[in-house]
Amino acid sequence: MDATRRLSPELARRALAYTSGRVTPVAPKDAATVVLVRDGDRQVEAYLLRRHRQMAFAAGMYVFPGGVVDRRDSDPGLAWVGPSAAEWAERLRCDEPTARALVCAAVRETFEESGVLLAGPTASSVVADTTGVDWEADRRRLVDRALAFSELLGARDLVLRTDLMAACGHWITPEFEPRRYDTRFFVAELPGGQRTRDVSGESDRVAWMTPRAACAGVEGGEMAMLPPTYATLCQLSVFDRAAAVVAAARDRKITTIMPTFEVIGDETWLVVPESAASPWEVRDA
Repeated sequence: MDATRRLSPELARRALAYTSGRVTPVAPKDAATVVLVRDGDRQVEAYLLRRHRQMAFAAGMYVFPGGVVDRRDSDPGLAWVGPSAAEWAERLRCDEPTARALVCAAVRETFEESGVLLAGPTASSVVADTTGVDWEADRRRLVDRALAFSELLGARDLVLRTDLMAACGHWITPEFEPRRYDTRFFVAELPGGQRTRDVSGESDRVAWMTPRAACAGVEGGEMAMLPPTYATLCQLSVFDRAAAVVAAARDRKITTIMPTFEVIGDETWLVVPESAASPWEVRDA
């Protein structure tokens, strides 16, 4: 078994308490995460952040940009182009308000944690640069929840480019965990002209890495990841172009994964379908 599946002693005790009925599952919060990809020298690269070791959730883990849905993410007045909320609802298997909130949260969190904005002045253009002082002020106001994402787009006459993303996964935190998330995974290519910035207050390191190198880092004990992150990187290890990743994601069937657990000897392990880490079929972009 890969190291991402071994439970800490604390979680192992909680899992056993859940089995005996002493732990009641908490309701998972809707969340979204985005795998930003770009073309590397020979292979596709993904953007990763390492969370501060003081964080309450996933401390010290490498993650993709993402977070929980804000109540204002479902604002129907948000300027929107690309697949409709109804189309996203069908793809994500949820109602339209939830689909709208998930897509908005994915784009908002990506901007908050990487400085990359999947929006533009028109349905066929993308913001070229988000590194100015005024952009940083808006980003900080988003993080502080002093500004709604719809307000940012409206003030700058921008539209959300939902066509720049593709849904690619759905993971739900195991029932025995104290913090639970119902997370949709998206993938998007880094827009031309934009660049990532180390701006997330929740991380102490950021890096562009090939999926193969990141997975090797986990397998060698040099990096720590939660199973969904590791599995997703394993799935992308066969790609050499970012556009091909997005194209493949649009066609693949999404299966909801909620790990369980099993005890083997003195250790407790998450049980995740082996197919969760199987590489996607490479398609022409």
